[in-house]
Amino acid sequence: MNSRHKSRPRSPRHALSTVTAVAVLGLTTAGCGEQGTGTRDEGNGNPTTSTGAKVLWLGDSIAGAEAPALGAALKASGVEFENSSSDGGGTIVDSGEKITRMISAETWKQLRKDIESFRPTVIAYQVTTYDWGSPDQQRAAYEKAVDTAEDAGAKLVFVSPPPIKIDAFYGPHEAQMRTAPKAAAEVAGKSGGTAAFFDASQVWGTDASAAKAQRAADGIHNCQQGAAAFAKWFTDKLGEQENFTPASVDSWARESWTGDERYDKLGCAA
Repeated sequence: MNSRHKSRPRSPRHALSTVTAVAVLGLTTAGCGEQGTGTRDEGNGNPTTSTGAKVLWLGDSIAGAEAPALGAALKASGVEFENSSSDGGGTIVDSGEKITRMISAETWKQLRKDIESFRPTVIAYQVTTYDWGSPDQQRAAYEKAVDTAEDAGAKLVFVSPPPIKIDAFYGPHEAQMRTAPKAAAEVAGKSGGTAAFFDASQVWGTDASAAKAQRAADGIHNCQQGAAAFAKWFTDKLGEQENFTPASVDSWARESWTGDERYDKLGCAA
């Protein structure tokens, strides 16, 4: 159930969208990361000094729509990135329902494989729209994630999800979806520094219908502009935590990630 998406070459309309993304962010600085050996800055082809940080990104298809920009921003900042988000799944919470039992089992299985192969220093889990169950079930899953990260020698970062349109599918689970970020924040707060909680309402707000939420036409996912805004915010937050300087938005916002096929599928406008 784990889906990884590859970018395709940019078309002119995607290039236009990234200019808009930079304008929306209000950032058009010309600088980039420090020079040296390591990963390459997508913006100008110059080497970017590696920070030694390696981020494993987990979540559902909402996290997947954020991943292209997030990967570009982190790589430009000298941070290795692995997207292990899963369309139609990604949860680590087993609510007892068949769907979450199946999805969570697959997520934990994939996480073990990713830890072994990628050796992350940071495991970032965006709370999913499938993190159903009672607060106790949610806390149990999040505590397990903290322990798993600690055993792997990594830090865990919980990220709250953006507000989304609640449709007929999500309606029966709306109350559970509201308690999940609170449970994650509680677990992070009691982790003794092993885990952190990033409150993404700083980016999206709390109203899915508001312009700030930057939802795509489906009311759930984001387009390129939203992905860029989120990537800028997350990379800044992580830079503070991991002590690295994020690359300028100019160095990554106009690159090939904007042509990821998922944005066409979401009907994202130029």
